[in-house]
Amino acid sequence: MKTLYTALIASASLIFFVGCGPSERKSALPVQDTIPVKLISLQASGGVNEIEATGVFSTDDETILGFKNGGVISRILVKEGDPVRKGQLLASVHSSEVDARAGQVNLSVEKARRDYERASKLYRDSVATLEQLQNAKTALDVALQDVKSVGFNQQYSNIYSPVSGYVLAKLANDGQVVGPGTPVLQVNGASNANWKLKVGVGDQQWAQIKIGDQAKISTDAMPNDTLAAVVSKKSEGLDSQSGTFTIFLELREKPAYKLASGIFGRSVIQSVQPSKEPYWRIPYSALLDADGQDGYVFVTFDGKKAKKQPVKIARMEKDEVLISSGLEGAQGLIVAGSAYLQDGSPIQIRK
Repeated sequence: MKTLYTALIASASLIFFVGCGPSERKSALPVQDTIPVKLISLQASGGVNEIEATGVFSTDDETILGFKNGGVISRILVKEGDPVRKGQLLASVHSSEVDARAGQVNLSVEKARRDYERASKLYRDSVATLEQLQNAKTALDVALQDVKSVGFNQQYSNIYSPVSGYVLAKLANDGQVVGPGTPVLQVNGASNANWKLKVGVGDQQWAQIKIGDQAKISTDAMPNDTLAAVVSKKSEGLDSQSGTFTIFLELREKPAYKLASGIFGRSVIQSVQPSKEPYWRIPYSALLDADGQDGYVFVTFDGKKAKKQPVKIARMEKDEVLISSGLEGAQGLIVAGSAYLQDGSPIQIRK
């Protein structure tokens, strides 16, 4: 009896639906809800790419100084942090050995000159041959060149500052025995305000950065100021210690505060890319189903329906995703409400 009752109800429902007209059947179907969304406008960046990099401040004339010939250090006249002037005497080495060598070569010159004069007289008297005269002249010339060599070594028994700046490091002490070229002092030209931020970047970033690109620098030493800089130089080889390529950012104006070598700085380099490679910057929240360089976003072309649009990811930065293609012609990017959307869903734009 129960089964017969259920069958009668189903038959009546079917007769009612078939008997309805086309307009009545259409109204009986479920209506898809309009989903409220938020949009942001889309505008290509015109090929400007911001690259973040960190490094330390230095000057382009930092120099490590040492003695040419080495020996026992007689005195070092400066300490770390001392200001120095160009041409100022900084250190000296005991010169007894080089002075003795200078005395020897002077005696050699006197002997060679006497030998040459004697050979000249004998040659005029046809006693000495031309070869003997020439050999005596050569010996005199060699002795004179030895005098120049020793004089040069005597000159470099002292260390003079090549720039006006500060002593960054004292690497040896009085009485220490050092060899030729052993580092003794490190100085820079900070008083000339030739400050640069030396940063390290990866190979892809190195290829994008060009000399002349603008940059902004911030540092904890000047928390309320931002320094304008420009890319002045790029390294042409990999730094084996850091595993990065070095970029030098030169300050465009003298800083209001005093800087010191080694202060940490953060930079944002604005690398200008060719205009044929525009980028769109979108928030991470708008990117869906990212896989390598492929992803999806919801956009609208007419302001009425949502479109699930495939895009190509150029790069992911700290707060944004750079899209290289797929957003051409879109009216806006949907950044809120996308969790409820499907391809073709009707939308209502909220401010």
